[in-house]
Amino acid sequence: MNIAIIGCGLIGEKRARALGAMGGGHKLVMVSDRERGRAEKVARINKENAAIASSWEEAAACPDADLVIVSTSNDSLTAVGMYALRHNKHVLIEKPGARNSSEIEPFYMESLESDRKVKVGFNLRYHPAMLKAKEIASSPEFGSLMFIRGRYGHGGRIGYDKEWRANPEISGGGELIDQGVHLIDLSRHFMGDFEKVEGFAETYFWDMKVDDNGFISLRNPGNRAAWLQVSCTEWKNMFCFEIYGKYGKLQIDGLGGSYGLERLSYYKMLPEMGPPQTTIWEYPGGDLSWDLEFKDFIFAIENDRPVNGSLNDAFEALKIVDKIYGRI
Repeated sequence: MNIAIIGCGLIGEKRARALGAMGGGHKLVMVSDRERGRAEKVARINKENAAIASSWEEAAACPDADLVIVSTSNDSLTAVGMYALRHNKHVLIEKPGARNSSEIEPFYMESLESDRKVKVGFNLRYHPAMLKAKEIASSPEFGSLMFIRGRYGHGGRIGYDKEWRANPEISGGGELIDQGVHLIDLSRHFMGDFEKVEGFAETYFWDMKVDDNGFISLRNPGNRAAWLQVSCTEWKNMFCFEIYGKYGKLQIDGLGGSYGLERLSYYKMLPEMGPPQTTIWEYPGGDLSWDLEFKDFIFAIENDRPVNGSLNDAFEALKIVDKIYGRI
């Protein structure tokens, strides 16, 4: 497929590199960014020398592009994505998809009437440890899920409180809508919809108008729960996601890089109980999630399959964020 990328920061660059990583003959044909230097850098990735658009509208409607990747700041995700969809493009927009659920809802409703595919960038679903955990958790031997416990955090950086994520008009919120959306999405990915939402978001350290910590309690219709915390005062980057089934426990630690070695531990209950049977998988090396996510999206397009990480998933996750923020 021919691809256009709008937003050429860190995530846009990762998306561009993923085009060539999985093969398939995909080509980056056009890029757009407010900073021309960033656009020029991404345009040269994979030695393709993609055209640089004069505006995001030009890139979103590029006649040569089959698929548009939108990796802008949160305030532009839905507007750019809808524009691309209306120009008959398949669309991949980054999480959270919008600044709030009301903003993304028209995009979601419009996508239902389109024959184009729209995906939201929930790349954590595609980490190898998470894929293996999903396979095990879906098996009868793991038993029905009882609860989930998740923690995700980083320590920020000098000037963090001056970046666009600290501006609620651009970001729509702080840590809760940033890393929190990932944990909410993963919890829904494993346990389905939640009907009871409690929690709060607070600013403890950073001098900014958005939250730097979020605490989330979710319960589904069967009263199965997810307990989640996200933080940008973690100081040492960390990720830990635990899934408790009737007959075992799965624990994913680390995401590679500064988050530490990605590892899946499976604690399988024995008939006599006592110490469980323990199996550990480790996944050293680079982060494959971006490549695997893109490959899966292409598969869904080419085979007319449902998208894994849809606009509905983003809509439902943002409704949970809005409830905790007190917006609905």
